[in-house]
Amino acid sequence: MVPVPPAVVRLRAGDLLHLTRAASVQFVTPIMFRLIRVLDRPTFDGWLWLDGYQLNKKGDAVARRELFVQQAGLRKVSTPAPTPRRGGRQPAPGNPPLVRRDRS
Repeated sequence: MVPVPPAVVRLRAGDLLHLTRAASVQFVTPIMFRLIRVLDRPTFDGWLWLDGYQLNKKGDAVARRELFVQQAGLRKVSTPAPTPRRGGRQPAPGNPPLVRRDRS
């Protein structure tokens, strides 16, 4: 994971954010957050409402949350893009491919 400087942060659905006290005092213990969207709610200048999922250490969603954060304190984490699979489903090594048969 490589943090992106705050001046470069442009938020899009699917972004992974590392939220610390720099984003809000509520993050005494930092969390990882997967963004769904930036909510269109009135706020103070430099603050945002975010909708998304708090992630555990494995990267699994554990809670959906709406958060009020300072934009300058957001740290976007870049993650490698998943590699696309070719040709559909591949059998596991050592297992024959599944064959579909019509029942006539």
